[in-house]
Amino acid sequence: MIKIWHNPRCSKSRESLNLLKEGNNDIEIREYLKDTPSKEEVTEIINLLGIKPLELIRKGEAIFKENFKGKDLSDDEYIQAMVDFPKLIERPIVIKDNKAVIGRPPSLVLDL
Repeated sequence: MIKIWHNPRCSKSRESLNLLKEGNNDIEIREYLKDTPSKEEVTEIINLLGIKPLELIRKGEAIFKENFKGKDLSDDEYIQAMVDFPKLIERPIVIKDNKAVIGRPPSLVLDL
């Protein structure tokens, strides 16, 4: 089973999902903007990706620029920001077994 944290309005997310579908994969789609992940789920994804929380944040988003840019936040505070504002989460995230990738570029999802 492959899981994707998906935003249907994002072209990279749509491209990644199409690549997964072409591979006849069993896919669980989570529209994370409607079904907001918990703090524990965001933490788990960060651990699977092997990155720092700040690396999962979309720094170009207005929400980030208005509320967080230039601030020195802890990892826990960045995780909470993604829970409070899921639009800040980089997308798409594809998870299989104990591995995860960010589909930027979408071809990275094929590594799973």
